[in-house]
Amino acid sequence: MKSKIKKFINSKLFIFIITALVFSTIGVSATTLFPSNNVTYDNGNSGLQSTDVQGAIDELYTVCFPPPPAGDSILDDVPIVSSGNGLYKDTYEEGRYFYKGKNVNNYVTFNNEIWRIISIEPDKTIKIMREKSIGNQVWDSSNSKNWAHPASLNTYLNGTYLSGLNSEAQNQIVSKNWSIGAIKNGNDDLKVQISNESSSKWNGKVALPTVSEYIRSNSNQSVCGTHSKNDNNYSSCKNTTWMHNDTSWWTISPETDSSDGIFYVLSNGIVSIFGASYFDGAFDIRPAVYLSSEVQITGGDGSQSNPYTIK
Repeated sequence: MKSKIKKFINSKLFIFIITALVFSTIGVSATTLFPSNNVTYDNGNSGLQSTDVQGAIDELYTVCFPPPPAGDSILDDVPIVSSGNGLYKDTYEEGRYFYKGKNVNNYVTFNNEIWRIISIEPDKTIKIMREKSIGNQVWDSSNSKNWAHPASLNTYLNGTYLSGLNSEAQNQIVSKNWSIGAIKNGNDDLKVQISNESSSKWNGKVALPTVSEYIRSNSNQSVCGTHSKNDNNYSSCKNTTWMHNDTSWWTISPETDSSDGIFYVLSNGIVSIFGASYFDGAFDIRPAVYLSSEVQITGGDGSQSNPYTIK
C-alpha cells in the first residue's frame, strides 16, 4: 500500500487532483480546469488503474482506507465486543465469531420463524438455531450415540423436517461438516473439549448445537467458561447465555465413557447426559443450520421485536 501511495504522489495525476482541490476551494470549477468530458490522463506511473480524476480519487481513497479485514465488522453494522452482550471474536477457533450474553440482538427470521444466530464462520456462512423447539423425540431409537449412524433424529431432521421447510429456506441452507466427536463429562478445559468434538465430522444440512457452543454462548467466561464451571455455577450461568430458554433440549454431542450417552441442556442450565433412546418425548429439539455465505442479513436490528431478515 505504501508503494502505491508513493507512486501516486509522484504521478502527474496526483498534481491534477491537488490542483482541482485547490482551485475548487477558491471557486474555480472542475469544468473550467478540465473542460473536455473525454479527457483521459496518463496514469502509467502512478501505480493505480484509473485514467480520470474522480476514479483516481476513489481508488486512492480505497488504497489509503481499505475496508476492514473480514471479521472486524460482521453483518455490516454489528460491532465486535469483548465484554457484555454481543458478538465476540472466538479465542479457540480462528475466524469464528460467537454471540454471547443473555440479551443479544441475534434474532433472525428464517422459514417465517424466529431463529437465533449462533456464530459467523470463517467461510462467511452463518450458523443459526431455532429459538423454540419443533417437538420432542429420542436422539436415536436404536440407542446409538453416533449421529452419522445415522441417528433417527438425524434421519428425521434431514428428511421429513428439511423437506417441510419452505423452498426459499431450503435454498438458503448449505451442507457443512458438523463436529460430532465424543467429549468427557464435566470437562474443565474448553480447548480440549472443542478439539474432541472436532475429532469426528458428519456432513449434512440440519443438526443440533454442540456442548461447546452452549458454553461459548455465555458472556461470563470466568465463571461459566467450561462444562465443569457451568454445572458448578448453573444457577447464575443460565442468566448469562441466550441459549438457555427454560426447557431441556438435546445437543449433538455424545459422551466418551458410555455406549449411548448424549449430552442435553436441562431447563435449570446444567449440561447432563441421558441415553440416546431414553424416554421418548423427554427432550426438545432445536434444529440448527448453516446459511449460505451468499445470503444477506438485512433489515431490522436483530432484536426480538425487530429481527434481521434474510435476503
